[in-house]
Amino acid sequence: MQEINTGNIITQPLNWPGFDERKIKAAMLRLDLIHPLVSGNKWFKLRYYLEEALTAGKKKLITFGGAWSNHIIATAAACRLYGLSSTGIIRGEKPDHPSTVLLNASSLGMELIFTDRQSFASGKIPGITDQPDQYLVPAGGFGEPGARGAGTILEYCHPLSQYTHICCAAGTGTMMAGLINNSLPAQHIIGISVLKNNHSLEASIKSLLKENKTNYHLSHHYHFGGYAKQNEALIGFMNNWYRHNGIPTDFVYTGKLCYAVSDLAGQGFFPAGSNILIIHSGGLTGNSSLKNGTLIF
Repeated sequence: MQEINTGNIITQPLNWPGFDERKIKAAMLRLDLIHPLVSGNKWFKLRYYLEEALTAGKKKLITFGGAWSNHIIATAAACRLYGLSSTGIIRGEKPDHPSTVLLNASSLGMELIFTDRQSFASGKIPGITDQPDQYLVPAGGFGEPGARGAGTILEYCHPLSQYTHICCAAGTGTMMAGLINNSLPAQHIIGISVLKNNHSLEASIKSLLKENKTNYHLSHHYHFGGYAKQNEALIGFMNNWYRHNGIPTDFVYTGKLCYAVSDLAGQGFFPAGSNILIIHSGGLTGNSSLKNGTLIF
């Protein structure tokens, strides 16, 4: 299997009319280029969990996710690379037609266990998550090790001080918390929530902050109907973004992020002269659920 290669990370200048009109500079940190499966922020959120599991002599990683979870497939692939077995606790009943994510995770050796939403939310499955040779990773890598790993993303921004704003998509808030922790005092971290009415996200992020920082803003206005929801406007934007920049995005996270940054720029949210860094968090697997030809990439 292909190794994870953080040397592939580049900072790509962005070509977008809305930025030029507002005298804004923007670039995208291409975390999606490090690995086809352990893609983007997934590797950074997992890195210290993997390290702790191996140091403790654990044999298996157990984690949680939905049928289209990028975290599930990333964990399966990372465990294969590091010689660990893996189990994915999947929210909901076993589908008659498994998603691409579940098929790929299974092919990588991950054991899949389907459970009801209440058991899933508890994060504990008796007889499965309480074995001594196992290491438990919360859904999305949420937790201190995940945020600590996500904070190291900023080590690939050279120089970090040139950016006035750092923008990311937010699911569990783990990456956003890590970015806030490792940001410079004058920088603003902008998070775009991809879930509808997920107002508990603020508390989740605060729980992972190392100090009481306030240099961040979380928007709940770009979910497009909810998690993994999309419409013609979003798909059209993603195709147009690709025409301008040659960067593929997904409709679950990065498409919504880029749409939001473009829209906020048009509203004057970013002052003239701003230098924006957009984090490409990888994970394009959700796009495989779209009909062929929907996206041009």
